[in-house]
Amino acid sequence: MSIVFLVSSAKAQAQQTGSIRGNVQDADFEAPLPLGKVEIVETGQFAETGTQGEYLLTGIVPGTYTVVFSKVGYTKEVSVDVAVLPGQLTDLDASLSGDFTDLDPFVVEEAIVLGGASELGLLNLRFEAPALLDTIGRDLMTRGGASDAADGLKLVSGATVAADSTAVVRGLPDRYVSSQVNGVRLPSANEDKRAVELDQYSAVVIESIQVSKTFTPDQQGDASGGAVNIVLKSIPDEPVFSFQGATSYNTQVTNNKAFLGYRDGGVGALGLEGDERGPQPIGENWTGAVGVSQVAPPTDYKFSNAIGGSTEFDSGFKVGGFLSMFYEKDSSFAQNARDDSWWERGPGVGLTPEITGSDGGTEPDSWDLTTSLFDIQRATRSVQWGGVAAAGVEWDDNSVGLRFLYTHTADDQAVLATDTRGKDYYVQQGYGVQYDPNDPAGAGNQTEQLDIAPYLRTESLQYTERTTSTIQLHGDHKLPFGEWSLGEAFQFKRPELQWTMSSSFAQLDQPDKRLFGAKWFPGSYNPATGVVQDPFFEEFKPDTNFILGNLQRIYKKLDEDSLQGAVNLTLPFEQWDSLDGAFKFGVFEDRVDRTFDINSFSNFTPPTGGVGTFPGEFGDSWAANWENENHPISDGAAESLELDVDYTGNIDISAWYGMIDLPVTEAVRLVTGVRVESTDIGVTLDPEAQATWFPQGQFNQSELQPGEGDVSISQSDTLPSIGLSTDLTDAIEMRLGFSKTLARQTFKELTPVLQQEFLGGPIFIGNPELELSNLDNYDLRFDYRPDDGTLLSASYFYKDIDGPIEYIQREIDFNFTFPINYPKGKLSGFEFEARQSLERYWEALEGLSFGANATFIQSEVSLPDSEAADFASYGYDLTKRDATNAPEHLFNVYLTYDVPYTGTLLGLFYTVRGDTLVTGDSLADNGTKYIPAVYQEQFDTLNFSVAQQLSKHFRLQFRAKNLTNPSINEIYRSDFVEGETLNTTFTRGIEYSVSISANFQF
Repeated sequence: MSIVFLVSSAKAQAQQTGSIRGNVQDADFEAPLPLGKVEIVETGQFAETGTQGEYLLTGIVPGTYTVVFSKVGYTKEVSVDVAVLPGQLTDLDASLSGDFTDLDPFVVEEAIVLGGASELGLLNLRFEAPALLDTIGRDLMTRGGASDAADGLKLVSGATVAADSTAVVRGLPDRYVSSQVNGVRLPSANEDKRAVELDQYSAVVIESIQVSKTFTPDQQGDASGGAVNIVLKSIPDEPVFSFQGATSYNTQVTNNKAFLGYRDGGVGALGLEGDERGPQPIGENWTGAVGVSQVAPPTDYKFSNAIGGSTEFDSGFKVGGFLSMFYEKDSSFAQNARDDSWWERGPGVGLTPEITGSDGGTEPDSWDLTTSLFDIQRATRSVQWGGVAAAGVEWDDNSVGLRFLYTHTADDQAVLATDTRGKDYYVQQGYGVQYDPNDPAGAGNQTEQLDIAPYLRTESLQYTERTTSTIQLHGDHKLPFGEWSLGEAFQFKRPELQWTMSSSFAQLDQPDKRLFGAKWFPGSYNPATGVVQDPFFEEFKPDTNFILGNLQRIYKKLDEDSLQGAVNLTLPFEQWDSLDGAFKFGVFEDRVDRTFDINSFSNFTPPTGGVGTFPGEFGDSWAANWENENHPISDGAAESLELDVDYTGNIDISAWYGMIDLPVTEAVRLVTGVRVESTDIGVTLDPEAQATWFPQGQFNQSELQPGEGDVSISQSDTLPSIGLSTDLTDAIEMRLGFSKTLARQTFKELTPVLQQEFLGGPIFIGNPELELSNLDNYDLRFDYRPDDGTLLSASYFYKDIDGPIEYIQREIDFNFTFPINYPKGKLSGFEFEARQSLERYWEALEGLSFGANATFIQSEVSLPDSEAADFASYGYDLTKRDATNAPEHLFNVYLTYDVPYTGTLLGLFYTVRGDTLVTGDSLADNGTKYIPAVYQEQFDTLNFSVAQQLSKHFRLQFRAKNLTNPSINEIYRSDFVEGETLNTTFTRGIEYSVSISANFQF
């Protein structure tokens, strides 16, 4: 029996396995290193480190092994002869040093970011940066459901995006924010502004987004609200290949039979159909689609891949490369949207629908008007693709890198807008009865009543391509000069030289925008004859260009090129107490050239042999039959109506700066300096034969001759900056800052010609007397960081704006928007942020982290005396208002959970954007009508994600995006008008997606 017992015990011991556990730290910052990899070479078993750097490997057959600790951006550590005993735990810790020469540095301060964009590393960067800096890495972006840079920016404290996906930081919109890619400002394909549309940059090519909220002299002078820097993925140290594929379901798109498109519409595989949509043949009928039709909704999907690596030769020469590509097809559908226009006809009388025409007679039978109370269906199909490529070499104390980024987006949008509520409103007002379109003898349907707010049906088809590309060459060198001293105060080290050269372009190609409008008249009874007329459509024409027809075709192309160069010389030193600091000097040059070309076409005359009407019920489509009616299309030459104005423009920015980063003591740090920046802006107009302009200081149209209306502006600004940081305790840091910055005009704002998105649409006239705005910026921040898992932060900011550029409404024979410099503006606010690893309070919460940030903003601009006087004449005392695009508050709350030892990652992200002024109060119709300010109401979003590691190389992820699916409402709001009235509304739908990814490291 004893022999049997001994044999059984030996077998049990042989079958019993052991484990390895430990912690991995960042050796440079003495901080836990999450998302690292711990692998047993002999068995292939591996684990990923948790938020506190912890790991556990179980089920290991007893023996002696080699264990490798690694993380992208860090030097590997190898432990040999690691003994694993049966039934026992082997403790094994490691410390990894950052590999700060990973072939893709942009500036010295960013070296920590380029290796992995861990939130801990980015948090460390926040404390090391000379400016107030907030960041988000790709890991948190992925968990938060961010599909592009615009989504990612919304997760940053105090930041959001405008409706066109341009950045808004601390309530300041695009003209106050410098948006960059790896520190290089890219050109813009936005015709209204010089701002980068952030939705062009897929999250799969982004390493991190860094938002600098205070100006330092090495930044561009218009970084008033902040500088948004999209840091692209970099070259990995180890060979790597990754792939991801995903498909998604949207509750408003997928399987929705009401989805809109049009014949021969949509986007192709690569969205390169723009060249196939040729110019309109003059004098010929247009036989393509002019209206919408129901089409099958597309399937949304995306995929991406990346490959890269580097190698080092025995000589110390190191080379590497990286390539990442992405492709995405997406769609959206807003089926129950609205767009209503209202105004007030006298002080205190309340809002009524805005009209074109007249309802001034005492008898409603004499009314002749149209309203703008539209119910909207809007569908969009899009394709986006592109990639980033990088190559680099290193030797000794030198590195040179080349980076190329290309993105291409094609959108095809179909919109159906119908106005039936205007007729309902005015029949009720005029006759006191409910309108019935099916009663020919009913109120509103008799012959003399047909022109009272007839039903409207407008359809627009718009295909647009946007392309952005940049090639950047950059270098980082330690110059071959020895150390030297300046007295006993400064001991200088080897100088460092960083340089960048870039060539970039952006293009907007809108080769075919089609607008079709029709008025519908119901079956009507003529009391004089006793005859009932059948229902029919009639042309609905733009009111300010009534000789146009009801179809417009618009071709538009915008090209913007940028050549940019920067050289920065850093003189690092040790000061009198052997603390590290630096002098920094640099020069900067940016030349931007833009060309804008537009051509408009319309049916100026009735169809050949026709009368310009179409019989049918309101549900019938005149647009579907329009091509059979032989409508000659013209560019306006034969009718002496060639009104388009093309232009070329340029912005040249030259700057030099000097600054010092001086540690006064171990606890006090001073960063100060000055930037001198010169701005040259020019616009040259190229008008068609009958184009007009508005001479400087006048609002009388004059025929535009070549050379007239051109703009030339030249200005130089001195922009100082001073920042002071001090460690109040080991865990509390305080920062103070003051700086001067500026904001520039756009090409559109300076051009004194009538500008319209489409003929008959809203009119904009530029102001060549518009001046640059100047800002004084004050900042205060307290950061409390007792350990790596905790952050509490509070900030206050104040901005005094001299000459803020705002838009007002003016009128001659028509209403138009006009930009001017308001006298003064100010913006202030508080920011609060908290990040906490909950394991600190209870061990059972290991892997669970909480984060939140909140921003509260107050803004105000003072109206010019002339505009305040106009409101006073109407009867309202209005001298100040909120600044546009400044949300009253922004909230972000998130929970992430790395379930220990399971490979499961969960994330829950909730965001709130507060009420935001879209347009200010205005007057219309010779100052007799008041239009209240329009605010976008507060709305929230909720995103959830869960990812599961399936094996060593594969991961499965599920995301639910926009779970709250809020109505995005814009409302009329005024202190002078009781209540609030809806202006626009739509919803985006809830999106569910599933993806699988693979990652191989060799």
